[in-house]
Amino acid sequence: MVQQTKVELKVSPREVLGKKVKRLRREGVIPANVYGHGLESVAIQVPKDDLVHLLHSAGRNEIVYLRLDGEEPRPVFLRQIQRNPVTDAILHVEFYQISLKEKVRMEVPLALVGSAPAEQTHGGTLLHSLDRITVEGLPTEIPSAIEVDVSGLEEIDATIYVRELSVPGEVTVLTDPEQVVAKIAPPQVEKEVEEEVEEEVEGEVPEGEEAAAEGEEAAEPAAEGDGGKKG
Repeated sequence: MVQQTKVELKVSPREVLGKKVKRLRREGVIPANVYGHGLESVAIQVPKDDLVHLLHSAGRNEIVYLRLDGEEPRPVFLRQIQRNPVTDAILHVEFYQISLKEKVRMEVPLALVGSAPAEQTHGGTLLHSLDRITVEGLPTEIPSAIEVDVSGLEEIDATIYVRELSVPGEVTVLTDPEQVVAKIAPPQVEKEVEEEVEEEVEGEVPEGEEAAAEGEEAAEPAAEGDGGKKG
């Protein structure tokens, strides 16, 4: 099992529904629902402090076991969090109940670890092109995150592809295996210098042409003066 610790959350049935849930929030309680495939939605409520602690300690694709008044713990995923658009306060939460024996599809975040030698030795820039991949597997086998070690990126244009990621053998990666996860880009300084040189070359005028242009500019006022005398 990838998830080493069992994350539990104590909840209770909720009788307050509709707009009346504002009272619950004022009392430090967040309204929620739990539902699943073939299961009716159940209205529940969660102490705000317990929920905030859960959000800080558990990932979005970690299994949470809801303990609902005397029932067997329900394995769920945190499916959706509704927040106030102005204050960002939590308004409502939805939990999705799962079967530990059925495969699920989920997005798993990618976390870069280590340092790429090419950044120091060649002045390259590490680009993080992909921050999550889609996988399929049993809920207990899917990791909360996948680490991507970049310490092997020693040269410019060195690349890590999805096919090179280390995932549990029981988990199937559904994202394109040829997609780039991370890459070392050439130094930006060299590109900027090249662009400046190109601009200077394009802006230069041959000496002969420059002198001719100056002569034409000097001649134009004289012509205008002659015309004025004739008038």
